[in-house]
Amino acid sequence: MSRAQAISADLSSFADAMLHALPHPILMVSPDGRIADANVAAEQFFEASIPMLRRHMLRDLVPFGSPLLSLIEQVRQRGAPVNEYKVDLATPRNPGERLVDLHVAPMGEYSDHVVVMLQERTIADKMDRQLTHRGAARSVIALAAMLAHEIKNPLSGIRGAAQLLEQGANEEDRSLTKLICDETDRIVKLVDRMEVFADERPVEREPVNIHVVLDHVKRLAQTGFARHIRFIEEYDPSLPPVFANRDQLIQVFLNLVKNACEAIGENATDGEIQLTTAFRPGVRLQVPGSKERVSLPLEFCVKDNGPGVPEDLMPHLFDPFVTTKPTGSGLGLALVAKIVGDHGGIIECESQPRRTTFRVLMTIYSGDESVSDDAPSMQSS
Repeated sequence: MSRAQAISADLSSFADAMLHALPHPILMVSPDGRIADANVAAEQFFEASIPMLRRHMLRDLVPFGSPLLSLIEQVRQRGAPVNEYKVDLATPRNPGERLVDLHVAPMGEYSDHVVVMLQERTIADKMDRQLTHRGAARSVIALAAMLAHEIKNPLSGIRGAAQLLEQGANEEDRSLTKLICDETDRIVKLVDRMEVFADERPVEREPVNIHVVLDHVKRLAQTGFARHIRFIEEYDPSLPPVFANRDQLIQVFLNLVKNACEAIGENATDGEIQLTTAFRPGVRLQVPGSKERVSLPLEFCVKDNGPGVPEDLMPHLFDPFVTTKPTGSGLGLALVAKIVGDHGGIIECESQPRRTTFRVLMTIYSGDESVSDDAPSMQSS
């Protein structure tokens, strides 16, 4: 091989490495509409390997009559790039709404080929919703503090009066006084749960092995409410520690796993929960009120094959008092969002029938943080 050929091969290898390092799905489409090449992000987006993608026409992977197909023809005719925003690329293989921004351009000297870049809208949109969820949680903090003080005292008086009445009551009336006591105790427990929102003390954090946390949560679940559930683990063993409070992480994932079990149902024979961890560089979020940007490369997921979350609840899923359970309080996921937010992370949900994913993105432990420092706040002041 000549020196010129060696240099050309090195440049080609470098270009391939650069293409695969990009976080956005990129496709090269040939003149006949076949996928000529793709990067790793496209593999993840379409859930198919690059060799598999090369065997398909683009029209096989996008919805029938997709604007993407007409954009490609437009680029070929004009010889100039074209952009279109918020296009839905949901397919039977990838169900549910999948909004993307499309960037289509000719390939220069390979003018008969077209390059397509997809930029998913979900991450940006969900980050915006996170700030809304946290604002709702903060409004509940003030409500919780007021309720704890104003409700507990009269409840104690009501319970005491019911107990006094019980001493001189007949058998039939005793059932009513017992009902009063039971319902009073239930309200006190609800208020106690809300008091957690009023706790604004700095989070005591340290380097935590997320796999130890998830294994602990799985053992707790399998000895109780998840006996009938099959667990699948897909962990990245090289994952660095997360900078977090171990007990609060257990609370977060135990809540998510319990919700997944309840969604699957007690009578399901094929119930399955998947716990995954991965390193996803490139996700950064700006702290409101400052120019600081926080990197959130650690991804922890809880996936289940339950019926999914109703579409009308998705925008409000992490708001307080929103629940699909007849006896639920609607505080579980609001508390999860608060804990994750206090750690400087975000939580998001994607849901279709038999494929619901709760995804938590958090910061790594770099060794520079003080374990007593509180998390970088993602809430506006």
